[in-house]
Amino acid sequence: MNAPDKTPAGAGIASIEHWIAGRLVPGRSGRRAEVFNPAVGRVTGQVALANAGEVAQAVAAAQAAFPAWADTPPIRRARVMFKFLELLNRHRDELARAITAEHGKVFTDAQGEVTRGIDIVEFACGIPQLLKGDYTDQVSTGIDNWTMRQPLGVVAGVTPFNFPVMVPMWMYPVALAAGNSFILKPSPLDPTPSIMMAELLKEAGLPDGVFNVVQGDKDAVDALLEHPDVKAISFVGSTPIAQKIYETGAKHGKRVQALGGAKNHMVVMPDADMDQAVDALIGSAFGSAGERCMAISVGILVGNAADQIMAKLKDRTESLKVKNGVELDAEMGPIVSKVAHERITGYIGQGQTEGAKLVVDGRKFQGAKAGAGCDNGFWMGGTLFDNVTPDMKIYKEEIFGPVLGCVRAKDLKEAVDLINAHEFGNGVSLFTRDGNTAREFSRRVQVGMVGINVPIPVPMAWHGFGGWKKSLFGDMHAYGEEGVRFYTKQKSIMQRWPESIGKGAEFVMPTAK
Repeated sequence: MNAPDKTPAGAGIASIEHWIAGRLVPGRSGRRAEVFNPAVGRVTGQVALANAGEVAQAVAAAQAAFPAWADTPPIRRARVMFKFLELLNRHRDELARAITAEHGKVFTDAQGEVTRGIDIVEFACGIPQLLKGDYTDQVSTGIDNWTMRQPLGVVAGVTPFNFPVMVPMWMYPVALAAGNSFILKPSPLDPTPSIMMAELLKEAGLPDGVFNVVQGDKDAVDALLEHPDVKAISFVGSTPIAQKIYETGAKHGKRVQALGGAKNHMVVMPDADMDQAVDALIGSAFGSAGERCMAISVGILVGNAADQIMAKLKDRTESLKVKNGVELDAEMGPIVSKVAHERITGYIGQGQTEGAKLVVDGRKFQGAKAGAGCDNGFWMGGTLFDNVTPDMKIYKEEIFGPVLGCVRAKDLKEAVDLINAHEFGNGVSLFTRDGNTAREFSRRVQVGMVGINVPIPVPMAWHGFGGWKKSLFGDMHAYGEEGVRFYTKQKSIMQRWPESIGKGAEFVMPTAK
């Protein structure tokens, strides 16, 4: 993989461009955005922001490459994915370092992100089996019927800053393996991994134009949504934007899969192992600085063990190892941007105003404690609230930061009612030793992904990811078999031969004979 070109943006500042038709293409719109290393608060790059013309250029390249790629036998497409898989494993740590440098998450977490993305590539390598249709011999006298799945054409993915490798891999490996050409629009906050992945795909033998990267912001997204040759859009981000993309894409006749926001709860029953539950709450709330759509941001403490749990949570929150992500013992890194830092700070103040008990205030954390040169980084410690109530803004809205709010509940029914009343239904977890409690919770909770003694229940590559309610707009979940269905369309074929056709025209609805 080549380092980004450093010429247009100035000495020492990387210039991150588009990837179209198998090569880097400098941005022509005249608009650029700064890319930061959030640990030190320093600009490390400038990323091009595409206009509609540059999006159209990428779509044209993808459209030109599509027919030959779609006609390539699935086993040969799988071989390209196998080679890509080999390259990903070889360059895993380089991708992880790029994530840490631009997002800020700790290196070990970034390694985990790359690994979970690789899982999807492994799944996509099985595309010959996944594309198999059904066949029925003799559905009627002399007639056979079978189905096949064929690619849609040019498809696009719009992905967020929090997983610049894994979330795109929820999309393009399955889309490409199924025979589509793909356009990725990554976040401008951490765009470098997108180019690294494009280079690896080219090295793996993917034909030019089959995979393209358009850097940009809302202008690029709008252009993709409006372009008539883009047949489907996958999106991961906040709920208001997800809903807008779903509505706009549908208006323009596109297939849309839009994953929105979350407010994930973890219920701790009195019979749970308290130390395990506290570890789970701490790791899932503060891992990746809480910038995960599956982060636990609400702990529901059931029964008389709540005070004991809060005491343990306070100690663990105060002792978090908040450091530059390059330090291997770091547990939490910086916030991704200054804007995000200000938003999270505002939510903490709002929680105080609304009457929640602020047990640990992450705003007091000083960047100098995170390591040498971190004074100007976007730093914050873990924040812990107690006595949060459902009417508070910090309970209702997704904060997307290292803020854990705890709610008291008298029993399981009250906990489930709280969760089911929330507008989001992405992920949820229950910690208990009781099998019947776990069974009833799993059946009754109105959430798309459920963990029993598992704090972050992200499904494996062959199962598919997606929430309920306002956490998902569209009919199909990401990756897994539903991902294959999203990126393909079914065709049903009925066939018979002249020797089996009776004489005379038939004017009634055909039936099996």
